[in-house]
Amino acid sequence: MKKIIYLMEYPIDLPGGAQLSTKSICDALVDHPEAGYEPVVICPELLTTSESDYSFKIRTYKMGEKRAVNLFYRIEAFKRIISEEKPDLIHIEMSESLITYGFIRGYFPKIKYVYTDRGMYYGYRTRSKIFMMPVLKRASALVTTTARNKKLWEDNTSLRPVITIPNTISESFANFDSSKRKKEGPFTIGFAGRICIEKDWPFVPVLVKALHDAGIDFNVKLVLSLFEKGDDEQAEKLKKDISDIIGADRLEYYQDLSQDEMSDFYYSLDLFAMTSSFESFGKAAVEAMSRGCSVIATDVGGLSEVVGKDENIYTKDTLKKAVNYVKSIQKSSDKLERDQKYFLERYRDNFTQRAYLDKHLELYGRVLG
Repeated sequence: MKKIIYLMEYPIDLPGGAQLSTKSICDALVDHPEAGYEPVVICPELLTTSESDYSFKIRTYKMGEKRAVNLFYRIEAFKRIISEEKPDLIHIEMSESLITYGFIRGYFPKIKYVYTDRGMYYGYRTRSKIFMMPVLKRASALVTTTARNKKLWEDNTSLRPVITIPNTISESFANFDSSKRKKEGPFTIGFAGRICIEKDWPFVPVLVKALHDAGIDFNVKLVLSLFEKGDDEQAEKLKKDISDIIGADRLEYYQDLSQDEMSDFYYSLDLFAMTSSFESFGKAAVEAMSRGCSVIATDVGGLSEVVGKDENIYTKDTLKKAVNYVKSIQKSSDKLERDQKYFLERYRDNFTQRAYLDKHLELYGRVLG
């Protein structure tokens, strides 16, 4: 049994694509011992869960409020825990963990390592790249979550090999229950995500108003995850802005749902809409696909590649395209059904946990020989 350590600078129970994808691969390795890998996660102290809640080993370290202080915490913790665990391979899952590992890499000259870039090549500051590139040059592989980001790395650097492994989603979305899929009632559009600037929540009322002004009859369901001071104020404003357009009785609001609850949330939608100004991948779009939702999304980062259907992609400058598309599926149940079937099949063909595991096993086998 070979041991793989996963390095992270955020707790694995903090909602996010990197955390959920890391948990998915670790769970899959535990569920498939015949693969021959033992996963160990090194991350900051957990927020709401305990180490016993996970099927794999978690080693935690303390995290403060200042970035510089946290760097020293990570350096000490990574060096100590890696020395104790003696892994065969290190898989670095976040950019600051990559930079941190650069300071201690010399202590582990025989341990191979790989890095998954869950952002986009152009999303890193120049200062960050100065610290990242020397570490990446010694990596056995660079993994990207989209082919678009792979091309950016290949076009702008000499790093090789660059491999694409799309993100996956929680096990809560693995099985599709057709009895839960919405089949009647008012046309319902959903929005979901954490409060952060990249999601561009102020644009949601703009889209809602454009749809309402076009004569489309619809309800809205909204799920938000709140983490920081001031998030509750943003949530209240967003709720008010939407209610002022369509009426408070046509808005349902939920907050900080579990993965199982999110699974049921998507079942209750006809259409899931994303208004992000940046998405390196677009995990929420995949979650919606897995529950048989139609999806529209902005043409940013890796979203268009994840959605895979130009008709469902729009920009802030082509808002009318999104409005016309929503109107077409709201008026035609046959078109809506075809769209929903397309997205469910797209999820099954590209983003399942089995596909995620197989691609990682191929990577690890190549690196470790």
